[in-house]
Order: sequence, then C-alpha cells, then structure tokens
Amino acid sequence: MTNPLFFASLSIPLIAIPLLYWVYTYPKNKYKQTNLVLYVHDYLTGDDKSAMTVAGKEGPTTSIMHFGTLLAHDDPVTVGPDPKSEEVGRAQGMYINSQLDGKALFMIFSVMFTDGEYKGSTLEIQGADPFVLKEREFSVVSGTGYFRFVRGYGIMTTEFLDIQNLRAIIKLNITVRHF
Repeated sequence: MTNPLFFASLSIPLIAIPLLYWVYTYPKNKYKQTNLVLYVHDYLTGDDKSAMTVAGKEGPTTSIMHFGTLLAHDDPVTVGPDPKSEEVGRAQGMYINSQLDGKALFMIFSVMFTDGEYKGSTLEIQGADPFVLKEREFSVVSGTGYFRFVRGYGIMTTEFLDIQNLRAIIKLNITVRHF
C-alpha cells in the first residue's frame, strides 16, 4: 500500500508553484502620476469679481489683509496666466487670514474641472499660504473622478499681484499620485 504522505508531499508543489507564480506576476495597483500647471484668477474688485470678504473685525468690509478675515471665492481656473486663456475649471472655497501680522492665509478649496481632459473631476487643496514668500507649498488632500484616491502637493507662486485693487493671478504647479 502506498504511503499517504507521499501524495501529500507531491501536492504541496502543485499548489505552491501556481500560487507563487500568481503572486509575482499579478499586476499590482500602480499609481499614476499627473502633473498640472493651472492659474487661479482671484479678484476682489472689478466687474469680474470672483471673491468677497464674508467676515472680519469690521464685518464684510474688512480687508483680507487683516488677521481673522474670512473670504469666500469662486475663481476661474485657466491653463495660462492670461485672463483670456482657456478656462478649465473653478477654484471654490475659502481663505482665512490666520497670521497675527496679516501676512499669511489658511486656504481650503476645491479645483472643480468644468472642461477639458479632467471635466467632472475635483482636487481638494488645503494648507498655509504665507503670500509674502515667492513660493509656497500646499497639500492636495483628496479628489474625485479621475483623481479618486489622490494624494499630492503643489507649489504656488504669485504671477500677478495688485494689492491696491486686491487682484491676483496665482500659478499652481501640482503633482499628484492616484490610481
């Protein structure tokens, strides 16, 4: 009579070899990396006004340059710094001046893509904006659509600033990883 351990010892490689092959050859969930350069047109004055103060020390007339002031915005997002360049979305959210000397904002907003390759998708941006610095880094904390399960960061630079009229064009250089 044949030893049952003999058949058991033969069956282990028959199970292990296909299992090991599957583990090492099965395609892993690989991250895609997307790099974007976008321009946010943030205007607190003019016919194309896209932001307004909603709360502050002196109510809605308080300048965003004062500590504690809260601003809501729905800014155009374009592919170039020229206000007439192609609009691909909107930056919707808020800033609060969060530094006692008034030289930094805390920002939280969504880049909502309304046109182009990423139409219907969003990126959620959050972080400090010490706007007196040439370059500021921020976090990309979430996203939807094409950017589902995203994580990343961005570098923000001021392309144009008119403090007297409170108008700015901000360049966002964003790097994100997602599935």
